Amino acid sequence: MKAFEFSDLKTPIIQAPMAGGVNTPELVSTVANYGGVGSFGFAYTTPENIEKSLFSTKKLTSGHINANFFVFKDIDLPNMKIQQTCLEALTVLPFDEVVEFTIPAAPFFPLLDEQLGPVWESRPSIVTFHLGIPAFSIIEKAKSLGIKVGITATNETEALEIVRSGADFIVAQGIEAGGHRGVFDIGKYDYQLKLDDLLVQLKRTTSLPVVAAGGLMNGADIRRVMALGASAAQMGTAFLCCAEAGTSAIHRKYLLNSHDRGTKITNGFSGRPARGIDNTFIKVMENKPTLPFPAQNSLTANLRKTSEATSNGEFVSHWAGQNFKKIRSLSCLQVLQELKTELESG
Repeated sequence: MKAFEFSDLKTPIIQAPMAGGVNTPELVSTVANYGGVGSFGFAYTTPENIEKSLFSTKKLTSGHINANFFVFKDIDLPNMKIQQTCLEALTVLPFDEVVEFTIPAAPFFPLLDEQLGPVWESRPSIVTFHLGIPAFSIIEKAKSLGIKVGITATNETEALEIVRSGADFIVAQGIEAGGHRGVFDIGKYDYQLKLDDLLVQLKRTTSLPVVAAGGLMNGADIRRVMALGASAAQMGTAFLCCAEAGTSAIHRKYLLNSHDRGTKITNGFSGRPARGIDNTFIKVMENKPTLPFPAQNSLTANLRKTSEATSNGEFVSHWAGQNFKKIRSLSCLQVLQELKTELESG
């Protein structure tokens, strides 16, 4: 397998990794076949399902695939008194259905070494990491197999750490991005830089290739970040309403019909800052106590499932970038064709 290079891309687009079943083999392979990079978000996925997803996709494309993982940090639950306040914040929500909330127990997240087993076997073109830097041995293993390594940075300090790690490229995540912020240490800093400002900083700081991510929805956006030195544009929300995406019906409804709401960053769903479409849950949970990430994600799981099952989108996490109102409800191929036309017409 020839090692991936950004110059290989016929279209400078990376379809963003999004956890929770949004990235299907059909979506990923369509982007890869079009000359971009198709991605899977495997944050919470079991090794067995990772293997199935990569195997299924490799039957549909010989193009570039990216497997993305969260770098979780070990956590301890707070004392019983704080746990109780976290539970009470959820039990008083104005939600009509009965939901059972249970404080989760360890393990709170999957083991990265186990998740990566199928990746080493399948050997996608790229493996990327979000929320931090994995062990050096993991980066070394990927590179020994010809797999390029990318890591998310939200500021210059993180970018310099990524350079020292030996990674091959940086994913620059602006504050406009949907889903979880990639900040390494939320307790220390989050400078909340806009994408364009971040790109300028990182291109000044490092010679590593930089992928731009955050609020990119059309060809003009791609052209803008490429002019600022990005090697490719990573786009997630732009693909959420594609027929091939695994996006839920209620999520699609909010993406297409809730443009007056805008988006907000909330800790309420998972215990870590993430941007989604504003709803009742986000409003009521503002400044409320939460369990540490990702224990809070487990704690709110039943609420989210019940809300979705009853077609009540007010208590579901509708992750979306800041510019989601520009979304298109088209096939993946049609979105890619429109993006390319817009990119080339500028």
